[in-house]
Amino acid sequence: MDRLNYQHLFYFWNVAREGGVTRASEKLGLAQPTISGQIAVLEESIGAQLFRKEGRNLVMTETGRTVFNYADEIFSIGRELGSALRNRAAAVSVRLSVGVSNALPKLLVYRLLEPALAAHNQVVCHEDKTERLLAELPVHGVDLVFSDWPATGAADARIYNHPIGECGVAAFATLELQQRYRKNFPRCLDGAPLLLPTTNTALRRSLDQWLDANNLFPKIVAEVEDSALLKTFGAGGAGVFMAPTAVRAQVEEQYGVRYIATLDGVSERFYAITAQRKIKHAGVAAILESARDWLV
Repeated sequence: MDRLNYQHLFYFWNVAREGGVTRASEKLGLAQPTISGQIAVLEESIGAQLFRKEGRNLVMTETGRTVFNYADEIFSIGRELGSALRNRAAAVSVRLSVGVSNALPKLLVYRLLEPALAAHNQVVCHEDKTERLLAELPVHGVDLVFSDWPATGAADARIYNHPIGECGVAAFATLELQQRYRKNFPRCLDGAPLLLPTTNTALRRSLDQWLDANNLFPKIVAEVEDSALLKTFGAGGAGVFMAPTAVRAQVEEQYGVRYIATLDGVSERFYAITAQRKIKHAGVAAILESARDWLV
């Protein structure tokens, strides 16, 4: 036989699956004579009939059943190939690798990433110290790094800071502690149990300055580098802790704590740090554009 024509085989396969030329023509949007003619060409190429008439019905011959079984496998593999190629193309085009400084509030990071997730980006997050994450940028280990302080020029000449915005900082605690320390704020924090980020974070430096300026001497119960763990301590009633006002509702809901007050003169700044001055990744561009709507 001549080389198999897969278009003719496709018409035959549809007629066999649909149980007749009429239903196959409706499914494929083709005229019945067109489909019948193509099957006749396929039969001529094979040298055998594929259907025989039994009354008003078409029934596959023994050769027809053999051809149908092969055709079914061929087009099944074709569908799998198409799906695999679409998934591969999607994975390559929308993958976004993000480095997250372990000092950053995770609820805020999630909110920053929401536009990328909504656009069906495949987001891969790596959490570590900022210095280690920045080292991954020039070698394309990550597409961007979220940090609470800008990278300096000494870190790498190919690293660029993109300010995301800033927001206020508020005090939170369990209901019992909130009722005790919400009056006469911030004087009430003098001697109060306090949970602080570690000294290597930008927020801790701001909080130390704020405590000094207000002549406050709280009881520092714990210093925790990871912001989520610090809030977990607070949810357990270990002490008062600080979090960004931009995620106040989420902090209260997720950790079961209450807002006490906003710290006057204290704010957190956030940066997206990349290896390119001009943002090329659509996911990163969406993050920066969205953040401008809800961060000062």
